[in-house]
Amino acid sequence: MTQDELKQKVAQAAMHYIKDVAIVGVGTGSTVKHFINYLANIKGDIEGAVSSSEMSTAQLKSVGIPVLDLNAVGTLDVYVDGADEVTPHKHMVKGGGGALTREKIIGAASKKFICIVDETKCVDVLGKFPLPVEVVPMARSYVAREMVKLGGQPVWRENFITDNHNVILDVHNLDIIDPIKLEQIINNITGVVCVGIFAMRPADVVLVGKGTEVITL
Repeated sequence: MTQDELKQKVAQAAMHYIKDVAIVGVGTGSTVKHFINYLANIKGDIEGAVSSSEMSTAQLKSVGIPVLDLNAVGTLDVYVDGADEVTPHKHMVKGGGGALTREKIIGAASKKFICIVDETKCVDVLGKFPLPVEVVPMARSYVAREMVKLGGQPVWRENFITDNHNVILDVHNLDIIDPIKLEQIINNITGVVCVGIFAMRPADVVLVGKGTEVITL
């Protein structure tokens, strides 16, 4: 199977977790695009979705699924999203698409976080994928210097503005041995809006497309 076919297969497997769910939390990315297409097939059975990005919002609306405000919805039963990296402990790096802050908010507000990935995203230690850090624009250089102190090599994602009107630093060369600790450290740097380590609130279930199968972690 091609990588895209694996993404379709794992997105379809996630549908099992949204039976009898009225409002679905929906993430961002290439695998989630397939999930939204499957969600469109049952749009008559759900009230709507809470979206983590303007991109997903546009796709949801295009297939006729109402997009609801998290403030009006409260706690969600299920959130489905992809990842750039995921470990056997279900810790993740996310934010390659730039939606990490809204993704982390919806993940925190959900009872169950379903991560859908193909096997290329599975790692033993986080850090091979550059770590995205969303930053208030005026703090970009300061936060970059702090990332260097932590052993990383920050690169400004030029010509990219998040949905929250901030910028992103992609931090290379980090071996994230203790993801919970590093998530807390980076979160506490003044000017950081959100770091793309999802370890304090990891995934509850990871669905991995591998070969011709979907494996559940």
